[in-house]
Amino acid sequence: MRNLSDAEVLSLTGLLKLEQDSLTVSRALHSLISNNELKKQSEAGMLAAEGRIKGIQQFIVENGVTNIQEVQ
Repeated sequence: MRNLSDAEVLSLTGLLKLEQDSLTVSRALHSLISNNELKKQSEAGMLAAEGRIKGIQQFIVENGVTNIQEVQ
């Protein structure tokens, strides 16, 4: 795979942060839902968000998007 530009890496980082923040809010609101149908939809949404986050993380690792180096 070609190297990603700085703008592409920033976009990928922003997307991952957005998904993580969205999942955090969804988890917080999930406890407030009393309707069973809405609760099921909320759970499905959280599972979907977790899947998207794992997919982005897998893409980053498999394609070596970041240079992870030991601190010296």
